Amino acid sequence: MKDFDTFVLGQVCVDVNTDFGGQPVREPGGAVFYSGFAAAAMGHRVAVLPKANPNDVNPVDIFSKNPHIKVFAVQSKQSTFIRNVYLTADRERRESWVDSQIEPYRPDDVPAVDASIYHLAGLMRGDLGHDMIRLAASRAMTALDVQCILRVVKDGQMVFEDWAEKKKYLPLIRFLKTDALEAEILTGLTDTEAAARLLFQWGAKEVMITHNTEVLVFDGNKIYRQPLKPRNLSGRTGRGDTCFSGYITERLTKEIPQSLRTAAALVSLKMETPGPFMGNREDVEKYAAIFFNC
Repeated sequence: MKDFDTFVLGQVCVDVNTDFGGQPVREPGGAVFYSGFAAAAMGHRVAVLPKANPNDVNPVDIFSKNPHIKVFAVQSKQSTFIRNVYLTADRERRESWVDSQIEPYRPDDVPAVDASIYHLAGLMRGDLGHDMIRLAASRAMTALDVQCILRVVKDGQMVFEDWAEKKKYLPLIRFLKTDALEAEILTGLTDTEAAARLLFQWGAKEVMITHNTEVLVFDGNKIYRQPLKPRNLSGRTGRGDTCFSGYITERLTKEIPQSLRTAAALVSLKMETPGPFMGNREDVEKYAAIFFNC
């Protein structure tokens, strides 16, 4: 048995979030933040490799809220600072500015952690390069949140650009996560089902595409869809990270339909409360029984 189910690589950042019509709020963020807590809350064995300047943000303290998360911290001269301004009340549209970015992860930053999945959960291009994809694929099943490839900083603002080397590196990816916009940028297709099929054709073994109303998964044989059913969107930030992390760790022991339902229930419940998911599997199962008939 592996020591860990998932090993999540990515920075804990400092976010300054301004809701539609609201005031700025400073809080920790980052894909590793939401992903780590989500998987651990479901009872999975989780290790994380956050990178930051400890004078700005202390990942050990942040993850101490769940003692079951093993932290391997890496220091960086700079931390990632991001300012998000949400343009709509549902947080579906936002503008983001990057005030600073971590130094890139290097292969020698990564301890030889024995995990079933290496989950690459950076925030923008330059965090986790192609050398990190190769390293992860040499050690475990690799899960990639493609935001850390497509999001690019230009003149301080975060924008999206296609991934020139995608056809070379997608064959190394066991689990690929995009949202609907990222899928369109990668493939040129607005239809998420067609985009998922093309991403699989290019080499990704299992493709997840998230949307504000549903999650889609394609494994090369069948398209699976699962609606999201949050009762409010106060915890919208971290939706994709929570869903993907919950899904891939469930997939270690369960088939796609059950894993997808569990992940959808998990993220729907999480979206009702700001911050990372701090509940447990029993909470998710009760929610699924009421809203997902399972």
